[in-house]
Amino acid sequence: MEAAAAASRLGVDVVLLTLDPASLVRLSCNPAIGGIGKGHLVREIDALGGVMGLAADAAGTHFRLLNRSRGPAVQGPRAQQDYDRYPGVVQRLIESEGRIELKAGEAIGLRVDGGRVVAVESADGQVFPAAAVVLTSGTFLRGLLFQGESVVPGGRACEAPAEALSAALSALGLRLDRFKTGTPPRLIRRSLDPSRFEEQPGDERPVPFSFLNLGDAPFRPALPQLSTWLAYSNERVHALVRAGLGRSPLYSGKIRARGPRYCPSFEDKVVRFADRDRHLLHLEPMGIDHPWIYVNGLSTSLPPEIQAEIVASIEGLEGAEVARWGYAVEYDYAPPTQLLPTLEARAVPGLFLAGQICGTTGYEEAAGLGLVAGANAASAVLGRAPWVPDRLQSYLGVMVDDLTTAGVLEPYRMFTSRAELRLSLSADSADRRLTPVGEALGLVPASRAARAGARWERIERAREALDGAFGGRGARRELPADRIRRGDPHEEVFAQHLPAELRLPGPDAETLAGLLRYRGYLEREQREAGRLADAERVRIPGDFAYGGLSGLSNELRERLDEVRPASLGQASRIPGMTPAALGLLAAAIGQRVRAPS
Repeated sequence: MEAAAAASRLGVDVVLLTLDPASLVRLSCNPAIGGIGKGHLVREIDALGGVMGLAADAAGTHFRLLNRSRGPAVQGPRAQQDYDRYPGVVQRLIESEGRIELKAGEAIGLRVDGGRVVAVESADGQVFPAAAVVLTSGTFLRGLLFQGESVVPGGRACEAPAEALSAALSALGLRLDRFKTGTPPRLIRRSLDPSRFEEQPGDERPVPFSFLNLGDAPFRPALPQLSTWLAYSNERVHALVRAGLGRSPLYSGKIRARGPRYCPSFEDKVVRFADRDRHLLHLEPMGIDHPWIYVNGLSTSLPPEIQAEIVASIEGLEGAEVARWGYAVEYDYAPPTQLLPTLEARAVPGLFLAGQICGTTGYEEAAGLGLVAGANAASAVLGRAPWVPDRLQSYLGVMVDDLTTAGVLEPYRMFTSRAELRLSLSADSADRRLTPVGEALGLVPASRAARAGARWERIERAREALDGAFGGRGARRELPADRIRRGDPHEEVFAQHLPAELRLPGPDAETLAGLLRYRGYLEREQREAGRLADAERVRIPGDFAYGGLSGLSNELRERLDEVRPASLGQASRIPGMTPAALGLLAAAIGQRVRAPS
């Protein structure tokens, strides 16, 4: 949806071909958006004119700013979503774009002429001419669903896979591999007694995702807000898992593909953390009127009869009814080092990939890649220069660079620790960093860019006023910023030293407090950014011959040939690159640049 919306905003006509239009944007795993790293991506998508942030604000039922007690670099907005309402909100936002035509059907092949994609073929015989194609196949390419000894074709529960397209992609020269992911059982909501669990309400002052919902008035969610509850596994549950491992497809050998390390199956938790006597579970309502509870933390593909025993053995869930059993899904993806940083496939010009086919996991990662791929596909159609998000400017850039440079050994999930400049890439600064980029690309209207500029102008005027105001008397004179850095409440400091006309609304005041509190670290990051940018400015010619460069291992030559890094900075991030090898490469590039033509 983000790919279609981005392409539409750039002014091209889009056909969105999907197996089942009714299942578009279905939150097939946890009905929640955001989190640490992931919330940063949502803010960046929003700053570039995307739809995810606005939709999540409209359909959110439980807002929490994670890591609120820590610094802004690692704070992440998150919101439970109404499972039934979220897809409708997204689809209405997409329909407002006006250039997107929705078609039902299964894509089974691509037509290529002169080395470029020219059309998409569907299973019912239709042919859709296309100047560019974005493929966002999720977990559907030759998808298999696992539940104990049962193995059935499927992209997710009750939905058929896409069987034919993988062979077509392989025939065009794309290399495919397999990943897996999983999901927990869902429980009947009315069969639970909430009083048996620790309640976790949302924030009293919810923080929205979209900058359009940041204003002088506090953000007020459109939907009634729901609590979630905390539960825990126990030794009896763990014993049931250990006894059933032989029937788990993860341990019986049925599933050989690797899953996300940071979102493991419950079986893996019990095996890998054998010293733990309990694991935390979150019981999360799937919507205002939805009858199910999502058991976050209990992802499993054990047989239903073992899952039933596990649920009944959790304190407070003894009488719970299961609405849907957990399962695992295995699917094809294309190792992303086959892609240019624009997300275009090297082997198939005109074909762009986004989402889980790139080796990622998560709605937010998929949406971010969709926006990048859609914008670049439209730019290619319009004859415009491609756009590669900068890893020193955005988490989108970090993700795209990580994928296309280093590749993946497991499904990729965004973490703030992946970025060199975490403070500079805080979630609340995404509009400052990216909205001007979005305006230049044509993704963001001038009115919205002006709004973002005005917001930051107000913040900067307030910062200048505080920098010029002294609070103490006598010999010891403190800047207000010094008081904030030592831990004084910023509300008190601002009230004392900011003129009324420069007072900021709550979220902007929080942003300013973070800028003041971490000013020294931010200045240090900017110096580091300059050093990193120097390496990015050393460009590597596209036809550079790595085979003739002595001193490099054969493995590293192969990696360099596969990735074809555009700069010395990108080359430095290739797995296996050593300082000595990087020095050899830098010297060889310098010799070629200096050599007479």
